[in-house]
Amino acid sequence: MVEPKSNDICQVRCFNVELVAQVNEALPGDDLLEDAQILFGALADRSRLKILYALSRGEELCVCDVAALLEIKIAAASHHLRKLRDLKILKYRNDGKLAYYSLKDRRVTEILRYALSQLAE
Repeated sequence: MVEPKSNDICQVRCFNVELVAQVNEALPGDDLLEDAQILFGALADRSRLKILYALSRGEELCVCDVAALLEIKIAAASHHLRKLRDLKILKYRNDGKLAYYSLKDRRVTEILRYALSQLAE
């Protein structure tokens, strides 16, 4: 059985060659797009969003405090924090038995707050 052709698929390779070339030149570089992909991937999880929002105040939070904030187990909080640290979004420091996390780059705060304010409108 042959499926009918869909109307939403172009039958032409490229219609507006000049426009495609202009847009292609304006595209950010692959390194910048990769950084954006990493950031937006981190923001794609509700728990990590909450962590980043909590840290956006500029203060450090201990793993156990993050667990209490999110009402999850310490191991789960640690997993999320480690993921954000591995993505180079958070930095951490040890103080005895405690591990404190903070934002590595304040631009994350700006992006997060902007996105949330736009969605709230």
